[in-house]
Amino acid sequence: MRNRVIICEASEIVANGLAEMINGMAQFDVVLRVDSPERISEKILSSNANMLIIDPVLLGYQNKDFLLQLGKEHPNVFIVALVTTYLDHSFLTPYHGVIELNDSRAKIIDKMNELVQNEASKNSDDVELSKRETDVLVAVAKGMMNKEIAEQMNISIHTVISHRKNITRKTGIKSVSGLTVYALLNNLIDEKDLI
Repeated sequence: MRNRVIICEASEIVANGLAEMINGMAQFDVVLRVDSPERISEKILSSNANMLIIDPVLLGYQNKDFLLQLGKEHPNVFIVALVTTYLDHSFLTPYHGVIELNDSRAKIIDKMNELVQNEASKNSDDVELSKRETDVLVAVAKGMMNKEIAEQMNISIHTVISHRKNITRKTGIKSVSGLTVYALLNNLIDEKDLI
């Protein structure tokens, strides 16, 4: 099955260049290019898209609220940040993935394929997270480092790393930003808990 992609980017040259790269991939089709996030939810529905690549700058300070709402309305849509300028790392945590302006075609392909493969492996694994793994996941989503988690939970760093490996294996999610979105969508944390 081919993945249907919407690109939301104000710069026509950037949007067209990215679309050209993506349309050359076997698994992906760009079905729509838009220059603003206005009525994006309707556009996702009408185009049956399962991936949205959007420039976070277009969302301004409503970034987290917008993405949280979009994630609730379309839980099966990957939301990928298209970073065209410097942004603070915390601004990018709600996204499933990040594509940067200077990424090569091969790197973009790898990032997009990894998102799709992680979701496929997550859907094929019905094992639930243990209580301790859930606690570690919440701490990771809140931006805590392994050492901080170990100190807070009175466990060794090795145990934290073991829990993180289990979380990755069970969810299929490798990135902190992906785990944060997972925690938000599964109501394990509130967006107010994010830094």
